[in-house]
Amino acid sequence: MIYLDNAATSWPKPPQVTEAMVKCMNESAANPGRGGHQMAVQASRILFQTRVQLAKLFHIRNANDISFAANTTEALNLAIKGYVKPGMHVISTTVEHNSIRRPLEFMARKWGVEVTYLQTDRQGRIRLDELENEIRPHTGLIAVTHSSNLLGTIQPIADIGKICRHKEIRLLVDAAQTAGILPVDVESMGIDLLAFPGHKGLLGPQGTGGLYISPEVELEPLHHGGTGSQSEAVDQPQVRPDRYESGTQNTPGIAGLGEGVRFVLNEGVDHIHAKESRLVRRMMEGLMGIEGTELLGPELGEDRTGIVAFRLAGADPSEVAFILDQSFQIAVRAGYHCTPLAHQSAGTTETGAVRASVGYFSTEADVDALVGAVQEIKQGL
Repeated sequence: MIYLDNAATSWPKPPQVTEAMVKCMNESAANPGRGGHQMAVQASRILFQTRVQLAKLFHIRNANDISFAANTTEALNLAIKGYVKPGMHVISTTVEHNSIRRPLEFMARKWGVEVTYLQTDRQGRIRLDELENEIRPHTGLIAVTHSSNLLGTIQPIADIGKICRHKEIRLLVDAAQTAGILPVDVESMGIDLLAFPGHKGLLGPQGTGGLYISPEVELEPLHHGGTGSQSEAVDQPQVRPDRYESGTQNTPGIAGLGEGVRFVLNEGVDHIHAKESRLVRRMMEGLMGIEGTELLGPELGEDRTGIVAFRLAGADPSEVAFILDQSFQIAVRAGYHCTPLAHQSAGTTETGAVRASVGYFSTEADVDALVGAVQEIKQGL
């Protein structure tokens, strides 16, 4: 299998990720924070050590401001439903994943929240002056993806953060496509809430992720229940991260995530992005040489994440993906990628697109195999 679906889940994982998970299951599989015996303490230590690694990666001062979640979607739901209040105005964009759009639409229906989706160009870029023009007296949150999961477009988060600080508006960033792949500094970029997955650029297992919550921000918990602390109290504890982590945590998964983050830190985010950028350029150049192929997102040479979405004239994207899988053993994704607004911006609402996405372990041979397979498919039309 040639795996080019890393925007959904990275694969393969570093071997130490699997080893850490197995070791945890064999030696430290007690409930973290739920007992004073040695195994429970060791399980708690695994969670803490992973928080410390994540804090180092994202330049977070206090590791306890990181709350673990099952995935980016859960983290975004905690951020949006925990912060947005009735009557608040929220600004987002037309390239957001449904993990931002659907909670916002729910809040609009349920609580009368006003939502503005900032229009992007066909490459997925927003204009900062248009963003400023949409700010109202009751604007309380700007929710934006760091990079589109369809177009690979990278948004100017630091510039958006400056606007938020000047206007005293909170900034929520969806780092599903950038955590572990692009530099993220919550302090210098002005990020108040950062949602991230464990199973993509951080090279951890599925079922892991988290939310950074600025110490200046308080959220209503998404879940209420046992935290292993202040059990005598009726209400959810105030202390972090317990306040946002009810129930038993995925300790084996978090153990694997910790090793994935260590791998990223050792390799270096800049090095990882540079490697993926070289592969993306090679893929774009190859696909552009095939007649009838339309590439989405930033132009060749412009910075983007490791995503190349395309359409092949005369072929349904789902059929192209099926042929790539069945005849060439190449894994890609076709369809609408849970981001219908981005397809509106790109002009692909009627067809969807094929999305190929490289990861750190992808190779030039993988890219060349995809280009050659698309060329064969084109010749067979």
